[in-house]
Amino acid sequence: MIQGTGSDVGKSLIVAGLCRVARNRGLKVLPFKPQNMSNNAAVTADGGEIGRAQALQARAAGVAPTVHMNPVLLKPQSEIGSQIIVQGRVEGTAKARDYQALKPKLMASVLDSFQRLKADADLVLIEGAGSAAEINLRANDIANMGFARAADVPVVLLGDIDRGGVIAQIVGTKAVLDPADAAMVAGFLVNRFRGDPTLFEDGMRLIAEKSGWKSFGLIPHFRDAFRLPAEDAVALDRRKAARDAPITIAVLQLPRISNFDDFDPLAAESGVKLLMIRRGEAIPGDADLVIIPGSKATIADLEALKAEGWDIDLKAHIRRGGRVLGVCGGYQMLGNRVEDPFGIEGAKGGIDGLGLLDVDTVMASNKTLLAVSGADIDGNAPFSGYEMHIGVTLGPDASRPILRFSDGKVDGARSVDDRVRGVYVHGLFADDRQRARWLDWIGAKGSDLAYDQLVEDTLEALAAHLEMYVDVDGIIGLAR
Repeated sequence: MIQGTGSDVGKSLIVAGLCRVARNRGLKVLPFKPQNMSNNAAVTADGGEIGRAQALQARAAGVAPTVHMNPVLLKPQSEIGSQIIVQGRVEGTAKARDYQALKPKLMASVLDSFQRLKADADLVLIEGAGSAAEINLRANDIANMGFARAADVPVVLLGDIDRGGVIAQIVGTKAVLDPADAAMVAGFLVNRFRGDPTLFEDGMRLIAEKSGWKSFGLIPHFRDAFRLPAEDAVALDRRKAARDAPITIAVLQLPRISNFDDFDPLAAESGVKLLMIRRGEAIPGDADLVIIPGSKATIADLEALKAEGWDIDLKAHIRRGGRVLGVCGGYQMLGNRVEDPFGIEGAKGGIDGLGLLDVDTVMASNKTLLAVSGADIDGNAPFSGYEMHIGVTLGPDASRPILRFSDGKVDGARSVDDRVRGVYVHGLFADDRQRARWLDWIGAKGSDLAYDQLVEDTLEALAAHLEMYVDVDGIIGLAR
């Protein structure tokens, strides 16, 4: 089990890389994360949803993702509450304080999923959540040491030198852990080192001396990590446009943005400058396309969008000849009205939409969770993706759909002048031919990017990176 000294220290990436290492060594390896908190989710082969990071780790392992790889998924809907997904299915919502009392009941599902994976693998690689040092939450923990103790799983602690204070991160974790928890830790890794590694040899030695734990390696910064889907929205705050390019695409970074990895293929295009527009920033006047992404709380994020004045910016953008795309929750926001008669997202009620598409949305109690494939209606370019939403969207502009599924059903809507489009399907841009069609819509000159191969090449490069700098034999040798 890879636990961390904090959030965003690279646990997801390291587990993905180790999955590819183990697969390349001929092992059947499966990833596992007992509890995840993320609005970046993926649809599994068995019809549920898990954290996007575990889907990437499954890909690295060469297996299809299942709900048992992430049995408890928390999807934040507000500052203090989350939707709870257990073994792929929505079980309800809870405020953070109330959730602490629920966790002991969820441990049975966590251990059940873990046992299923163990029975079907040579090796299970487990990712912790947040920090191993969150001793204030230890009593009912199912994500870190609580799970490690219950499942008798050895732990490697991962620290992040890039954020500073890595010696204190690791030694401080040892200092606050209960001795029985600390005994589960077999060693440590230091991630994201930059510069001459010989300059930190004393640092690694001091960590080992003061913690009593073995060093499994100092990992240099993996510069291509940005090419792989990020799990935490905190990663978006570090994302910057890497280049000037003829096409500018702006994505609104909503407070409860979800499935933002939809746009990674666009960011990888050499001819595209992808901008994440944060709160307090205006939509740039030179944007060719503005995307309203998915949201875990459509009505709340629509209110936030209006509070930022982005609704005014969008209308000015369209007057200048720009184009707008709404994906999932963003599609719902583009319409005339969003109604939530059952209070699924919060209080019962509704809100006026942006009025950029002549459609209306009603939130439904049943959640659509489905892998889909087909082709776009205009050019017959294929796609594969997934639907993950509540709500039904209907209206005159929906009579001009964007996509046709393999079963003949259609999805999406467009304005009369085709400057505004909305779709429910996530993952469209990952298909090279489909992405080229969307770029053509905004006047871009084609695409020479093979995105799927880019991800595979990056996973292989990550595996080679870890083989070079990590004591992989020692870590695999820990397995019970």
